[in-house]
Amino acid sequence: MPWDVLIRGGTVVTPQGADLLDLVIEDGKIVDIAAVIMGPSRLELDATGLHVFPGMIDPHVHFNEPGRTEWEGFATGSAALTAGGGTSFFDMPLNSSPPTLDGESFDLKHAAGLANSRADFGLWGGITPGNLDHLHELADRGVIGFKAFMSDSGIDDFLRSDDETLHHGMKVARDRGLIVAVHAESEKITADRTREIRAKGGRTWRDYLDSRPIEAELDAITRAIAIARETRCKLHIVHVSCDAGIELVTRARASVDVTCETCPHYLLLNEDDLFRLGAPAKCAPPVRSAKEVEKLWHQLEAGQIDFVASDHSPAPPSMKTSDDVFDIWGGVAGVQSTRSALLSRVPAMAYPNVAELTATAAARRFGITSKGTIDQFMDADLSLVDLSRSFTLSRQDLFDRHQFSPYTGRTFKGVVKQTLVRGNVVFKDGAHVGDFRGKLIKPDRITHA
Repeated sequence: MPWDVLIRGGTVVTPQGADLLDLVIEDGKIVDIAAVIMGPSRLELDATGLHVFPGMIDPHVHFNEPGRTEWEGFATGSAALTAGGGTSFFDMPLNSSPPTLDGESFDLKHAAGLANSRADFGLWGGITPGNLDHLHELADRGVIGFKAFMSDSGIDDFLRSDDETLHHGMKVARDRGLIVAVHAESEKITADRTREIRAKGGRTWRDYLDSRPIEAELDAITRAIAIARETRCKLHIVHVSCDAGIELVTRARASVDVTCETCPHYLLLNEDDLFRLGAPAKCAPPVRSAKEVEKLWHQLEAGQIDFVASDHSPAPPSMKTSDDVFDIWGGVAGVQSTRSALLSRVPAMAYPNVAELTATAAARRFGITSKGTIDQFMDADLSLVDLSRSFTLSRQDLFDRHQFSPYTGRTFKGVVKQTLVRGNVVFKDGAHVGDFRGKLIKPDRITHA
């Protein structure tokens, strides 16, 4: 009988290196890898001249469905993800409406993902002062972990977690074998700074940067680590923007199970880019100085940053326009460009390191044992990339709902030729193909109540 899919002649990127290999796919799984594989297949893909990467796993996106699909949705968000070589994502509990704070809201989001996502997906649950009695419902349904904001989230129905709330949520997460991820900025510092600046009439990009200093990030990271140490909870710090934040995480690893991520916008953009681009580059924490950007790259290359996530957080154009920068919705739309951002730094970043940072490490950290690596019996989540070609990103190339990326006009290395999710070709030569829909991903290590 013929195999389902045979991929011939690609340079396959594994943790051991990058080698010319053939791949056989059956029932959505990789079943054989060898230098030369002979035999018939229903679909044969010629990967000559292409690199075969594990499909990207983006553990931090805001696709906002249900309730705010005019911001983004599973259909458009996952289309952008797969166009960039992504095959799985973990959707945050906000900014959907309702946010994912209990079993019922999880079920609504799960149904929307099954109906509309072109990629496999996991769902985060939230920690807020009002939903602590519902955390077990979320764990029972298979959330990837719990997300908490240590500063104002900007969304009225997803409230900030004070230290007491975070302590309670971390104990539940510990008991259920799940990770708590935190947006680490001090509410006191950011609120006090903002109040002082606004009282003086501040409304410029310089004022916004001054309202969210590195000090606020370090204060929150320190407190989150202390609570995780006390509760013995697994902790993940999202979107770290500064060298000193990475150093705090690195020093804590001896006594706390803690990881961290950064984002492409902290690696590609600096304060000067914010002044030039404006709204497309607004985020929290904000982008930092050019000196901090280089320090982050050094931390990444030294292996101190666990993975890179997009924190894709779009909004309609009407929310990205104002003469007062404090009124502009903050969030970078960049889910399509994560791997491109890293490949643009090669050869300083070796290809296996790119695979680790964009797929393997996230799968390992969140207990997704069937994904993240090209190996026998793993899901056939793959992207075929032409690294001999570069491209200049234009708005017309983007598949997210509003095509409002701060990276348009940048030239990147590596053109995604095809993306496969569990052996199904979902993106080919610049267009989406087929009607494949993704499934829910659950951690394999969850502890049952």
